[in-house]
Amino acid sequence: MLKESLPKVITELPGPKSKKIIEKRLAETATAVACGTPAAIERAEGCMIQDVDGNIFLDFVAGIGVMNVGYSNPKIVKAAQDQLALYAHPQANCIHYKELGDLAERINKIVPGDFKKRTFFCNAGAEAVENAVKIARKFTGKKGVITFTNAYHGRTIFTMAMNATVKPYGKGFMGSTDGIYRAEFPDMYRLPKGVTEEEAVQYYVGKLETMLKTYVDPDDVACFILEPVQGEGGFTVFPIEFIKELRRICDENNILLIADEIQSGWCRTGRTLTCDYWAEIGVYADIVTTAKSVAAGLPLALVTAREEILECCAVGELGGTYGGNPVAIASAMAALDVMEEENMSARALEINKICMDRLGKMADKSGIIGNIRGLGAMIGIEFVKDLETKEHDKEAVDFILKDCVQNGLILKSAGYMGNTIRLLMPLVISDEQLNAGFDIMEAAIDKYVDVI
Repeated sequence: MLKESLPKVITELPGPKSKKIIEKRLAETATAVACGTPAAIERAEGCMIQDVDGNIFLDFVAGIGVMNVGYSNPKIVKAAQDQLALYAHPQANCIHYKELGDLAERINKIVPGDFKKRTFFCNAGAEAVENAVKIARKFTGKKGVITFTNAYHGRTIFTMAMNATVKPYGKGFMGSTDGIYRAEFPDMYRLPKGVTEEEAVQYYVGKLETMLKTYVDPDDVACFILEPVQGEGGFTVFPIEFIKELRRICDENNILLIADEIQSGWCRTGRTLTCDYWAEIGVYADIVTTAKSVAAGLPLALVTAREEILECCAVGELGGTYGGNPVAIASAMAALDVMEEENMSARALEINKICMDRLGKMADKSGIIGNIRGLGAMIGIEFVKDLETKEHDKEAVDFILKDCVQNGLILKSAGYMGNTIRLLMPLVISDEQLNAGFDIMEAAIDKYVDVI
């Protein structure tokens, strides 16, 4: 079976059939949507992909966090097929259908918080984020939004203005930055000179409090929004003690806290949601956005909030044609079953142990891995030219990604300097497949070190 296979490349890449598909894509579609993998998929199972030329790849990207439960799970396939045979999309404004309430009830129980919650359905992560901010502004009567350096929240006009950098997401599009402010992410790897790890959280909390005294009036701020583990920014983790202090600041100033769990959610980090770690110290977000893996590849995004927050919106103020599509909901219900039955949160922690062991040994040997970070099976590997200066090494990442895919391992970079490799392997990966992937990665790193 394909899902039990190991990587095997039998043609040059791209193979002849893939080459034709890629050429047509490049000729007929927007080249702004780029793909660095020199192959065209034919089918996929588990964490393995077979291209149209018969090459077999190990996927360490999972559709950028979409396929946590793996490709082609038969329970999920059947659930979507069965629903499609009944009705595809009656649209929530036109007639009631039970799937909407059933999934909302389930999500409201999953999202942490000792309060009544409600859920709003939309299609994609950026749409969920925009609605979360819209709702926060309506509820508080305030306009300001505070994001963080290294943040990524989407590619719509408004969400790209919340991103940490113009390139590559916003250059030339002139997104509205009105009311958006940026606080400094508590970067534990690149601390300012003279600041120790023990002092770091209070240092960054102090900077945030100074910002609220001198730069932006908290009476004008509707919400803070953050990714518990930053995605495009380099898989950096917000320290739990910083989150605790941030909750205090929010409570003292009538500011809502939004957790953007688009990429970090659904068992990826060792909990069902990453903000479950916050709940363990009694901290809850007011609004949580999720998407990606919740429906195992079908478009579905969720905004879950305290009841009084979501209910501040009047009839007609929220909506969208495809939000809460029954086929996507059926896929989500089945995917949630699979996550629970296979205890994928625990599996993410097991994957983490193997990753940290293998990557630690690679770091000791190579001398170009500056930092290994993340939670569960959401791990970033930052490459540097010098361990002391921590100078970014994008060239290393570019070389490693290209060499790995030629040997059957699909990887993707992260971080705005392009010097971090992100690991998002499907949580159904076996230990043998995981180690096979690291064998390919280690060989690529060794090859790069020999070249330099």
